[in-house]
Amino acid sequence: MAYDDFSLKDVLTKFGLTTVEGIDLFTDVSEVQPGERLVSLLRDYLPIARAIHTEKARSEYLTAPVLGEVRLALHQRVSLFSGNEFSVDPARGLTGFCDFILSRGHEQMFITVPVMVVVEAKNDNLKNGLGQCAAGMVAARTFNEREGKPQPVLHGAITTGTNWWFLKLHGDTLYLDAREYHLDNLPKLLGILHHVMREEPVPMAA
Repeated sequence: MAYDDFSLKDVLTKFGLTTVEGIDLFTDVSEVQPGERLVSLLRDYLPIARAIHTEKARSEYLTAPVLGEVRLALHQRVSLFSGNEFSVDPARGLTGFCDFILSRGHEQMFITVPVMVVVEAKNDNLKNGLGQCAAGMVAARTFNEREGKPQPVLHGAITTGTNWWFLKLHGDTLYLDAREYHLDNLPKLLGILHHVMREEPVPMAA
């Protein structure tokens, strides 16, 4: 078993998690205005990504520029990885490749302190990525604990390139955001990503 073999039910059962739905996780998060370069790139690339209509095209033309913008803005504390092998615990199925990982480490040559896993949705359906994303988040938590750098809160996102759905793992509770976010509201989307990478973890009430 690998990350993309997991269903959400598999993850909940195997790792003893419960879900909480219907909470707007980012109500009070401030918007972050995109730079002119990102606006220009997305304006040019969105028609191409839609025309090609493959996961690879959406990943390269839409998701990567957005995440790259976050890394550039927070370069002193964020590293970005794309398509890296992340085999943390093969015996438990926590193995395989991650579409994207955002880390709170400055090191770009190898993964340190992963705090956010981003998964490209299969068949343009965000729900299809829930199991893979949740498994990647569990793997990130396991990795950090083994490295002696535990992060009480881990984040995940599933994206089609244009639509984004966020998850949050705190303890044994997996929170599924009540909202989806779209490139049409790019400042809010960037605000969430900035917030996630700067966040001081605090307990969440169910």
